[in-house]
Amino acid sequence: MTRLLPFVILVVTGAAWGATQPLTKIAVSEGYRHFGLIFWQTVLVGLLLGALTVLKGKRLPCHPRALRLYLFIAIVGTVAPGIASYQAAVHLPSGVLSILLSSVPMFSLPIALALGTDRLAPGRVLGLMLGLGGVALLVLPETSLPQGTEVVWIGIALLASACYAVEGNVVGKWGTGGLDAVQVLAGASVVGALTSLPLALASGQFIVPKLPLTAPDKAVIASAGLHAFSYAAYVWLVGRTGAVFAAQVSYLVTLFGVTWAMIFLSESYAGWVWTALALMLAGMILVQPQRKPLVPAPVAGQNAAG
Repeated sequence: MTRLLPFVILVVTGAAWGATQPLTKIAVSEGYRHFGLIFWQTVLVGLLLGALTVLKGKRLPCHPRALRLYLFIAIVGTVAPGIASYQAAVHLPSGVLSILLSSVPMFSLPIALALGTDRLAPGRVLGLMLGLGGVALLVLPETSLPQGTEVVWIGIALLASACYAVEGNVVGKWGTGGLDAVQVLAGASVVGALTSLPLALASGQFIVPKLPLTAPDKAVIASAGLHAFSYAAYVWLVGRTGAVFAAQVSYLVTLFGVTWAMIFLSESYAGWVWTALALMLAGMILVQPQRKPLVPAPVAGQNAAG
């Protein structure tokens, strides 16, 4: 059982993280919008991971370098991609959002090349081309997306992937100043809550939960809980099995995201979408670095700070 445990944790983590995409779709289904959702998401994740940090006998450092890191992760890894993801979720099927999330490594590679932290190889060029082909199959055929869906929302959703790629590359190059990944995300969640609160109030998007809780309220709570669990489990996997093994969760997040959307949201997809999924997964396999992968953080506000 001990030898099987990492595989069990990997699958459970992928399933839990993948479930946050359908929950995002439910969260925006009755009028809740990005700033209000980001505020409550960061509050809940901050409380959960902050409590985990305390239970581990640690604290959240507040020296200038740590605060700069929290601010960077909060803006680039939570608020900015959260705005893009929640807006796109209003218009795109949840399964398509999960497929687009797998584009993070496609964005990560050129950024890593620009930073001088990675190198190009023929196989990875092919992976980029496959990823672009997958996006093209979602955009070009008229039958790939639900009728009336504007293609611009594909681009908006991809902005979230680009943000996660920037976040992962910056953290990969300059590190976290001795903080562990849970500390970083807990601190970033606190800063994210403080940042998004005035935006939610000024935009009129602040959410005041009422009893009994509605489906979107429950979706936000469940998503935050699953995110905190999944992130902690991913960090455990990296520590016990290494980054290469843990990186395989990326594929499971995409596959489970599509599966959960079909089961719980009754989504169905044209053949073009399934072909796009196959191309994106193949592109991920080829593009992922072999030794130190940049793992996408699935879902709005789900960071790749580890």
